[in-house]
Amino acid sequence: MENRVKKAGVAKLEVAGKVVDLPVYEGTVGPNVIDVSKLYAQTGHFTLDPGFTSTGSCESQITYIDGEQGILLHRGYPIDQLCDKSNFMELCYLLLNGKLPEKTQYDAFLKEVKHHTLLHTQQDRFFDGFRRDSHPMAMLTGAVGGMAAFYPNTVGNEDPAERKLGSIRLIAKMPTIAARCMKYTMGQRFVDPLNKLSYSENFLNMCFSVSAEEYDINPVLARAMDRFFMLHADHEQNASTSTVRLAASSGAHPFAAVAAGVACLWGPSHGGANEAALRQMRAIGSVDKIPEFVRQVKDPASDIRLMGFGHRVYKNYDPRATVMQKTCHEVLEALDMKDHPQLKVAMELERIALQDEYFVTKKLYPNVDFYSGIILEAMGFPTTMFTVLFALARTVGWVSQLNEMLDDPTQKIGRPRQIYTGEAQRDYVPISAR
Repeated sequence: MENRVKKAGVAKLEVAGKVVDLPVYEGTVGPNVIDVSKLYAQTGHFTLDPGFTSTGSCESQITYIDGEQGILLHRGYPIDQLCDKSNFMELCYLLLNGKLPEKTQYDAFLKEVKHHTLLHTQQDRFFDGFRRDSHPMAMLTGAVGGMAAFYPNTVGNEDPAERKLGSIRLIAKMPTIAARCMKYTMGQRFVDPLNKLSYSENFLNMCFSVSAEEYDINPVLARAMDRFFMLHADHEQNASTSTVRLAASSGAHPFAAVAAGVACLWGPSHGGANEAALRQMRAIGSVDKIPEFVRQVKDPASDIRLMGFGHRVYKNYDPRATVMQKTCHEVLEALDMKDHPQLKVAMELERIALQDEYFVTKKLYPNVDFYSGIILEAMGFPTTMFTVLFALARTVGWVSQLNEMLDDPTQKIGRPRQIYTGEAQRDYVPISAR
């Protein structure tokens, strides 16, 4: 990876009476960074940053977020423009290769992805080892990690061609695995991919078609699914992406590193947020119950939180939420579900939150999870599948970030530091003498 950071000056830090100079670097856009990589060698001190909220772990050229302005760029392109004019497969090419494809490049990429959609027949047997009521994310974590047993050559990391093939395999096979997770919990027969269909159409067909009857793919739903994938493709150095990078930094098999990302995404504070937002709207039930709910949210003595609003990064309107809101209306209209009770609750909650001083001052704007749960439920996905769909979409981001890290000569095995507050060294006393 070509290094693009520019030196912007020097920061002086005084520690225990000693002044040290720390390099300051600037990127293309965004805040400058202070390089503290040699701080310990110079001062004998580490930095402490719980949650890494003020610490940059890497240089990246893939995704940029300005949370204050509500901006999300992939390789420089705004997410709303990509969702309006492009599709998920073109976005995958962009994230992986750093540029938009020419027509011949796009066609070749599409053909290569479709060539690798099938699973090894033995891999289907993995699912028989799970209980029927297993959470789909548990199955997805195991199935993705298990792919490393079928493609052991990818572990080398040194061969660019092998790594590229591994990237294609992950993107191609993840919809097949995800659809099998859903079919297995429903007790239905697995549906193999149909390569004549688009990426999103193929996934919907594998999830919802049955052998007993024809399944007609609604183009509005296929486009909505494609947008969902695009809106979740990558999001800078979030928890699951950082997990993938950290796992891969040890030289672990890329499929195992991605499985670690799947496991991290499972958490309700990360990938499960849209499921939590939908549960909350169900609990509210109807528009007339919203005033009492809002009163409880404002009450400092209450443990009620407003789900689907606010974001760790965005302190403005989440740009993905605008696209998701439009998509939500398109889906519900196509399915003749405009009177969907959760949508009415969602619209009124959004109206109140955007006008109420309490929410405005706290910058609690709707995020992408606010509407996505309604869309997925309307399309027929069980709530347990929501995070699986997120993982499917995020796979290309994980793979792109992993490859970028492996190509970066400055990266090394991750090893965060700590401040130790346990007992100091003590002498051991045998149990007979205690």
